[in-house]
Amino acid sequence: MRLTKYGHACVRIEDDGRVLVIDPGVYSEPEALSGATAVLVTHEHEDHADLEQLERAVLTNPALTVHGPASWADSARDRLGNHVVGLSTGDAFSAAGFEVTAVGGKHAEIIDGLPDCANLGYVVDGGVYHPGDSYFVPTEPVQTLLVPANGPWTKHREAIEFVRALGPSRMFPIHDIGLSALGCANFDAWMGDEVADYARIPVGSSVTF
Repeated sequence: MRLTKYGHACVRIEDDGRVLVIDPGVYSEPEALSGATAVLVTHEHEDHADLEQLERAVLTNPALTVHGPASWADSARDRLGNHVVGLSTGDAFSAAGFEVTAVGGKHAEIIDGLPDCANLGYVVDGGVYHPGDSYFVPTEPVQTLLVPANGPWTKHREAIEFVRALGPSRMFPIHDIGLSALGCANFDAWMGDEVADYARIPVGSSVTF
């Protein structure tokens, strides 16, 4: 399996000709969607779901399907038509030939119960976990964790507790566009102490496992 990091929270997963993209937002590069046959959107915020990019992608590739929380899918259908598939927590489905389970359900709170929107994490092919904007711990085993590094809802303590609860074999940071080089190094030092196989993937670069 090959995993490529694009801007912020966007990753592309490829295996045996299958191409799946998660969270192509306004900070991710359009080439992330090139050749993809399915997209997973964790939640409605534009740093995870760029409707302009997605609209162009479905016009270019009529076979593309875009999966996301039902509430987001209902609103996105005006622009993406029947390419959109609405999901709920616990749904198990196939996307681009990968087996996926939707987990979690709510965006992490910043303050005063906000933001009050749906957030689905995705466990792909029984081991790669993208949690979106949440530190939700699924019951499914996680071998490869994409750990959010920065945001108004995050803090190091919760990220570390999240990692310890999951016990992944390998880990890569996402959701990091708001960090300076010093901030990235600080986060990496903490995470590197938790999982031996931890690495920051430069934007546009890939790892295989």
